[in-house]
Amino acid sequence: MNKYLSGAAVAALSFAFVSEAAATEWNVSVWGKRRAFTEHVEKLAELVSEKTNGEFTMNVSYGGLSKNRENLDGISIGAFEMAQFCAGYHADKNRVITVLELPFLGVENLEQEVAVSTAVYAHPAATEEMAQWNAKLLMTSPMPQYNLVGTGEPRDELADFEGMRVRATGGLGEAFKAVGGVPTSVTATEAYQAMEGGVVDTVAFAQHAHLSFGTINQADWWTANLNPGTVNCPVVVNIDAYEALSDAEREALDSSVPEAIDHYLTNYGLLLEKWDAVLEEKGVQKVEIDPAVISEFRAKAADPAKDAWIANMEAQGLPGQELYDLVVKTLADAKSGS
Repeated sequence: MNKYLSGAAVAALSFAFVSEAAATEWNVSVWGKRRAFTEHVEKLAELVSEKTNGEFTMNVSYGGLSKNRENLDGISIGAFEMAQFCAGYHADKNRVITVLELPFLGVENLEQEVAVSTAVYAHPAATEEMAQWNAKLLMTSPMPQYNLVGTGEPRDELADFEGMRVRATGGLGEAFKAVGGVPTSVTATEAYQAMEGGVVDTVAFAQHAHLSFGTINQADWWTANLNPGTVNCPVVVNIDAYEALSDAEREALDSSVPEAIDHYLTNYGLLLEKWDAVLEEKGVQKVEIDPAVISEFRAKAADPAKDAWIANMEAQGLPGQELYDLVVKTLADAKSGS
């Protein structure tokens, strides 16, 4: 048996160690379980691994790394490299992007939601605010307009919202508050228990979340067309981790974002197509709110919320009016196809 390795063997062994050391592995913090809301994260991980021949991988953890309200804090200290969070969970930490949660913005589909989110994420005010948390905005998690599920008799008149205990965060919570509702911002993972225990009468979610978190199983009815707004949930990366990537790894990550979003949109579209069948299967009544009721709701909630948000942001030295105008212009362009 040879006592010493040949020069070629040593070189091969050294290369193996270097290759192993050079591999990049990121931890990604999300919550709940794999669902339509996380499909772009899963697709991103798949694409990045493919483009780097497995040298850059992402471990997606569903609640194993952090609580959902603490993901941004985890990013700030480098506890993990990527995370998803929702603006309404800590509006004081991500004030700029809460413009996207204002009620009745008029977003009609997921593609428009991507357009307005991307525009706001690219604004210097958003970049600077996220940098305070060592976070870089990577991509949005576009969701359709939220609607309510509830128990008992359907709440299809504005007067029915008086005293209604509703799970609704951010701007949506403020909208329901404007018409007499009592919003609570329990997290998505707590919504089922809150509904089951009678802490809330109704829950405002997008369709995938009503399915994933089981609130549809508690429901007697669902509002098909209330469409008061949605929440904004970005995926962010730790700036130090992003800057530590090689040029090839960074290119693999950045170039995969549009592909991941396209996959998300296609996947969510399939969910929306079968939604009526889901309601029928679970015996949930589909409630169409009268347009006059929706107009009354909008009049009481939209402009006051928008004006208050702009004033609040401007008072804090943030360009509230400019950000709101950016959303309006981007949405108009998206609708006109320009």
